[in-house]
Amino acid sequence: MDASSSIFIILYTVSTSLLYPVVLLILVFVLWALVSIGEFLSEYSKRHRDIGTLEQICGQVRTETGRQSTGDAVRHLRDIDQNHLVTSFANEAAQYLENNKLPELERLFGEYEVKMAARLEKTQIMSTVAPMLGLMGTLIPMGPALVGLSTGDIVQLADNLIIAFSTTVLGLFVGSVGFVLTIIRRRWYQYDLEDIEYVLESMLADI
Repeated sequence: MDASSSIFIILYTVSTSLLYPVVLLILVFVLWALVSIGEFLSEYSKRHRDIGTLEQICGQVRTETGRQSTGDAVRHLRDIDQNHLVTSFANEAAQYLENNKLPELERLFGEYEVKMAARLEKTQIMSTVAPMLGLMGTLIPMGPALVGLSTGDIVQLADNLIIAFSTTVLGLFVGSVGFVLTIIRRRWYQYDLEDIEYVLESMLADI
């Protein structure tokens, strides 16, 4: 056996040994996709954006901060009832205002930007990695399938083709779910970020 044959055998062995890890990862991604769909539906059912009320409250906050009436401004901030991230930011910002930590509000705003990006990263990873795993799960069984074809083993050929097509379908399914959730959430969080920035500007208008 020459050196090139040994290298090809090593390549074949390594690639076929990756089949089980790839299949397991795809199954994990499928479970992750189903959980993400449930989280998405739950988040959708809780979303509530009332621009008119937000503008009214932020106007009151701007007025109270201009009058140096911190207590009333804090009370108005805690009355904000919008989407979860906006309400959470308003409550934390109220605490910062109450403790006279206005310079730290910019850092708090940055933390919420990172938090939104982190949520999007999860589904972005899903939409990118899952199709790659599906492609790997398609190509890896093709070697044994071709071996079965060359030896006349139809059972081996059929089994490997089933694995190849199944991993392709599952990978594309997970990738599609991740892509759709990322697109919709990116729009949601853009609105939330604009509302958070509006709340922040109403607090810092006179500074």
